[in-house]
Amino acid sequence: MHGPTLVNWLLALLTATAGAYCLTRLRYAPGAPGAPHAPHTTCAPAPSTTHPTGARRLLARETDAAEALMGLGMAGMAVTGAAVPAPVWAWLFGVPAALFLLAAAGTPDRRGHRLHHAIGGLAMTYAALAMTASPGHHHHAPSTGAPLLTGALLVYFGAYSLWAGTRLLHAPGGSVTVGTAGLPQACRLTMGIGMFAMLLTM
Repeated sequence: MHGPTLVNWLLALLTATAGAYCLTRLRYAPGAPGAPHAPHTTCAPAPSTTHPTGARRLLARETDAAEALMGLGMAGMAVTGAAVPAPVWAWLFGVPAALFLLAAAGTPDRRGHRLHHAIGGLAMTYAALAMTASPGHHHHAPSTGAPLLTGALLVYFGAYSLWAGTRLLHAPGGSVTVGTAGLPQACRLTMGIGMFAMLLTM
């Protein structure tokens, strides 16, 4: 990505931390080998209680896997930039994005959330391909990508970050979220800010 080196490293640190957190939740989710039998709160909104337990666990693991991929992948892109060929990043993010699109089209269950993950994966693919057009990391390098598409994604992830920040500050009951109970919301907020910052430096 373009932009000051310090910004790239801070972005990498934030997104890697969020991705590692979601990866840990995926490893110790209920039903995973060696996982403790404890309530599991994912990095995404909890599924409706009307869903069967097996479906809730599947959706929870799906969400944690997507968030872990996005966080760790974003950190890798921020650090390596164009050193890794764009097709590698395109396959890494494009394939899951396509799967989320198919899942969203095939069933209404958690459709909005799956579409969000698909948009995130496609945005990462777009950013990786745009880097190949101008692989330098100079602060005054010309912008890459399609301005209208970049602007639309900036609006989307900016609005998403505001939404996630609001949910982090206020629990459904109106109280402020504190302690580990707010970590899943902080994970979503970090991802949104990371995507916004990545697009802003293009």
